[in-house]
Amino acid sequence: MELSWLSAILVGAGYLALGYFIGSQYPPRFLFSHKLSTKQKDASLLNDSDNKKRNTKSKLEDPLEIEQLAEILDDFKMILVVRNDLKMGKGKIAAQCSHATLGLYKKILRRAPKALNRWEMSAQPKVVVKIECEEDMLALQERAKSLKLPTHITIDAGRTQIAPNSRTVMAILGPVEVVDEVTVD
Repeated sequence: MELSWLSAILVGAGYLALGYFIGSQYPPRFLFSHKLSTKQKDASLLNDSDNKKRNTKSKLEDPLEIEQLAEILDDFKMILVVRNDLKMGKGKIAAQCSHATLGLYKKILRRAPKALNRWEMSAQPKVVVKIECEEDMLALQERAKSLKLPTHITIDAGRTQIAPNSRTVMAILGPVEVVDEVTVD
């Protein structure tokens, strides 16, 4: 009996080591998502009738200008701007920051994969800052948009601590130098 448990543990450890080795030698699959989506776009161009149907979301699939910066600059970071006037608890702030991070990630996954890859290779730095009111947050968003940085504002459903449809957290992603221009006064 004891020998079979020991064998199972050794086999499991062997598979774990093999998985670690393969994972460290080959990049994850999501790094190739841009190449796959490009091939899908090329295939859709062959059939015009299908292309017209698929172009209903073409605006969402256009590459962001931050993609060009990803080819030049190395260090990217994400800024999470939290509204201070809502008086959210620590757990609520953590949840809203998670929503904002995921929302921005999903937004740029197809439109700026190189920029997303740079951020991931920079150890995915995230800096949380506070802002005093919604108007200031919207002004900051306009400033980020003027610098061609992608943003995402999380809107709360209002089931727990704050009113429904409240803008709680804004996420901004970009090169360190450019993002600092937005958030530093």
